[in-house]
Amino acid sequence: MIDGLVSVVMPSWNTAPFIAESIRSVLAQTYENLELLIVDDCSTDDTDAVVASFGDERIRYFKNETNVGAALSRNRALREARGEWIAFLDSDDLWTPDKLDKQIAFMKEKNAPLSYTEYDKIDETGNPLGITVSGPRTVDRKKMYRYDYVGQLTMVYNAGVFGLIQIGDVKKNNDYAIRLQLFRRKGTVALLLKETLAHYRVRKVSISHDKLSKKLRSHYDLFRVCDGRSAVVAFLFACRNMWFGLLKKKKYEKNRRSD
Repeated sequence: MIDGLVSVVMPSWNTAPFIAESIRSVLAQTYENLELLIVDDCSTDDTDAVVASFGDERIRYFKNETNVGAALSRNRALREARGEWIAFLDSDDLWTPDKLDKQIAFMKEKNAPLSYTEYDKIDETGNPLGITVSGPRTVDRKKMYRYDYVGQLTMVYNAGVFGLIQIGDVKKNNDYAIRLQLFRRKGTVALLLKETLAHYRVRKVSISHDKLSKKLRSHYDLFRVCDGRSAVVAFLFACRNMWFGLLKKKKYEKNRRSD
């Protein structure tokens, strides 16, 4: 582990149209002591060429031999990480240039091993949607099991405190699974830095009639596979999670265009 180094975990799969901008937002950080670990999950587009166009030695690029999904790709990056701090950015999302500088300073000041920030939403072409997502000032284990208040693209944790995190092989909610691992530690609390320091890209998806049932199943798998709960408890946790998700959206998502 290298003191002061931030290891940025970035899984990728067929995001060639977006990943260059995401990489630039990492390399442009005013906090320069970082490594960017990109794990490509057998992309069939031009991701290889896009990543190769960057000559920055802080980029470490890994390719899976077979398509294993985001969960196991993140696991691989976490095993390769050498930093004192672990951060996450998906290959279509963005950071503001001062994101890491402000967040690491905040964590040192508060002696906080885990933190997150606010973020806003952009459309597929990068235009602001006018929506800012916040969360509770502090998130403890009880709150985290109710709902995932911590945006993956904003989270930073101290690897020296938490050690190596590895999660089960689930196709959805694998970012949430990482946080459940972190919050299994007694007394874990995430502090909110109340500044908008990241941009979440909303991609176009097809609308399915069984969207609700699929979402419920993905939450069930999270608690059953990754958290080791019984079938009954996993189902109850999944239902509760979806309910608190509605409350979170109402309380912590602010549409500035409607003000």
